[in-house]
Amino acid sequence: MVSKPWQRAAAIQEVEVNDLKSKLSRRHVFAGAGTAGALAAVAAVLPRTPQPVVASVKPEPVAQEGGYQLTQHVLKYYQTARV
Repeated sequence: MVSKPWQRAAAIQEVEVNDLKSKLSRRHVFAGAGTAGALAAVAAVLPRTPQPVVASVKPEPVAQEGGYQLTQHVLKYYQTARV
C-alpha cells in the first residue's frame, strides 16, 4: 500500500504512462502510417479535374491625349527634387 504523498504521485504517474502506452502501441502507429500511405497513393492516382480554359482577351489600348503632360503636380515634384 502506498502511504506517502510522493509515492502516490509516482504510482498515479506510472498508471497514466501505462495507459498511454496501451492506447498508443506500435501496432496502432504502423497501422495509421499504412493507412495514411494508402490514402496518399489513392489521391495521387485519382484523375484531376481539368482547369477551365480562360480566353485571353487583349484589352484595347487607352487612347492617350497629348502624351506627357506638364501638370502642377509634376512641376511641384521637379521643384522638390532639385538638389
